Amino acid sequence: MRRFLADGSFLRVYLLLALALLLTFGLALMGLALVDRVRIEQYREQLAEAPLQLLTLKVSALPANERGDWLTQQSDLLDMRLSLRGLDSGNLGWFDHRRLERGGVLVKTEGEDGWRLFRRLPGEERLLEARLSGLNERQLRGLAQMLGDWLAEVSGDVRERRLARVTGDALPIQLSDLAPAGLDSHQLSRLREGELVIRLLPGHWALTVYLSVPTADGTRQWLSIGPVSALEPTPISLLLLVLVIMLAVLAAIIYLIVRSVEARLARLELAAGRIAGGRLDTRVKVDGGGFIGRVGMAFNAMAAQVQSLLRSQQEMIRAVSHELRTPVARIRFAMQMVEDMTDDPAVHRQLHGIDGDIEELDQLIDEILTYARLDSGIINGTELERARVDCRAIAKRVIETLAPLHAHLRLELAPGGEVQAMAEPRYLQRALQNLVANACRHAQSRVVLRLSVESRLVRLDVEDDGPGVPENERQAIFKPFARLDDSRTRRSGGYGLGLSIVQKIMAWHGGSAIVDTSHDLGGARFSLLLPTPPVTRTLPVKPA
Repeated sequence: MRRFLADGSFLRVYLLLALALLLTFGLALMGLALVDRVRIEQYREQLAEAPLQLLTLKVSALPANERGDWLTQQSDLLDMRLSLRGLDSGNLGWFDHRRLERGGVLVKTEGEDGWRLFRRLPGEERLLEARLSGLNERQLRGLAQMLGDWLAEVSGDVRERRLARVTGDALPIQLSDLAPAGLDSHQLSRLREGELVIRLLPGHWALTVYLSVPTADGTRQWLSIGPVSALEPTPISLLLLVLVIMLAVLAAIIYLIVRSVEARLARLELAAGRIAGGRLDTRVKVDGGGFIGRVGMAFNAMAAQVQSLLRSQQEMIRAVSHELRTPVARIRFAMQMVEDMTDDPAVHRQLHGIDGDIEELDQLIDEILTYARLDSGIINGTELERARVDCRAIAKRVIETLAPLHAHLRLELAPGGEVQAMAEPRYLQRALQNLVANACRHAQSRVVLRLSVESRLVRLDVEDDGPGVPENERQAIFKPFARLDDSRTRRSGGYGLGLSIVQKIMAWHGGSAIVDTSHDLGGARFSLLLPTPPVTRTLPVKPA
């Protein structure tokens, strides 16, 4: 437990996940409450649509001096307080005014059960306000009776038009010539006597109001209002939708939390890859002091220690190589003095052999210094000054340099188009020259250079018709001082550093060096793989 609490990163992740769960739960409750509130408000507005439409039509048809008495009379009859007010009076907001101007009904609550209903009078800058403490049977009977009397004033098409003005989706109102079905004889007799009948629909929590409306020819029409249904519970489909949305929010929050941890680990992975590729100057940005932060600090300390050790090794190699030049120069000077002091042919032959050994030693020192310089550049993170170079021109210069030294071989450059790469010209030529020189030492009669451009890389192949490289030795030959023949006679020449230098140059360029079998010549095929240079886009020149 102590270790768990000390691990700040994972503790932070767990706490964030717990907060995400609490946040999602809170959002779910808020979402359901908001959905229920919207449904309740919509249900109230639909219920109040038809009654307020009827009341506003009745009020607007009265003269201004009679409206007050009529509203007082109806307030007592309907158990609600009716009044007229100006459009700009009260504490109504901008959205409330917009809704009233479009002819809609505005419902506001007062306390637990109180309602305030507003509707604009047709063609006037006044509002009808109705205040009621709750719905009851008295209001339902009074509004139904008012609607019946209002329809009884007219007949025919005028009655149908009036009926259409107050009919809505939440409160259907129908007028029929046939007596309503489902009523018993007692209820029908009450309807014929002009009474109002309320029928409760069992199992539906709904009721329907019936009323008879006389016509001009002495017959009756039957008015049905409803069914008026109670507010139903939230549908399962809506609950499932809210649940899916909340789960999506939770998944997004968890993804962001895990993504932040993954991003920090990805930076460690990227830095490890760069160090494995030789970029020992790479460091990780440490964020915080948690577990991942401590791993980052340990990683940086490890990289600094490795870089320091390799730098010390390279400095020692350079120092030793430079110090070797002094005794070699003294040996060469002494040999020349001995050569000037004698004319003995046997002595001259021995001195000539010593001179060849000294020359080999000089070349070995040069190779070691070159290898150390390349290693030092990679360790210290030195960037190459690259430029767009013509690989075919470099290959021609290499052939022109080495062809006179190997007259018994035929060095060829395979025909092809122009091949360009982003590289440091001197080092690229050195790498290609090392490969060609290595091929000349092992070839029997022919060495071929091929240049090609593939999907994302430039390929420079050096093929020979020699014995080739065994498959199990193809990785080892790029190591320093590695040789396929273990004899000390050095029949093939070289010091085992040429291919290592090639690999270092390619790593410094962000490329690689590989070896396989030449399908055309049967020997070895060494390949240099370089990234393709970026495509330069020329902007169109606008006419003057």
